Amino acid sequence: MSTIPTPPGVTADSFAIRPLDPVTDASLLHTWVTHPKSAFWMMQDARLQDVERAYMALAADAYQEAFIGLYGGEPAFLVERYDPAYRELVGLYEPAPGDVGMHFLVAPTDTPLHGFTRAVITAVMAFLFEDPAVRRVVVEPDVRNTAVHALNAAVGFVPEREVEKPEKRALLSFCTREQFETAVPKAARGVTV
Repeated sequence: MSTIPTPPGVTADSFAIRPLDPVTDASLLHTWVTHPKSAFWMMQDARLQDVERAYMALAADAYQEAFIGLYGGEPAFLVERYDPAYRELVGLYEPAPGDVGMHFLVAPTDTPLHGFTRAVITAVMAFLFEDPAVRRVVVEPDVRNTAVHALNAAVGFVPEREVEKPEKRALLSFCTREQFETAVPKAARGVTV
């Protein structure tokens, strides 16, 4: 488990990230991915069994991993890490050595905490860059998801172009380790990268 101290703007204990268990976490994930606020996750009509199967398949895939993010010891967000040379972006861009793809989903809540989602993406990026082999993070959010574009920009992502995926029109964006370190000063990251 990776422990990441809480970034500024969010008060409580700390963030931690642990591997997702597709069986024991399926019920929780089902409530998150089918919530109206999670429309861009594209699982609105998924049944519990669909979510369990999807994450069992992801867990069995050598090119993908999923994690549950904890805040104050409680599940608060989902992280998916993938190899874009083999998943999600195959044929849509030329992958470089050290590229890693990422998706994240903050658990929907009726009582949002100001700055929380930005703190989550900061923690996720710090987590990804803990691996010295990772040189650049690649994302492909829906072009209509302007909220996540703003969050991505805040941690150093630079959009390259729109790409057509089977399920959506996406904004292909990249963030190098250096761009992240420039966008989010070390003190704000709360971690040593």
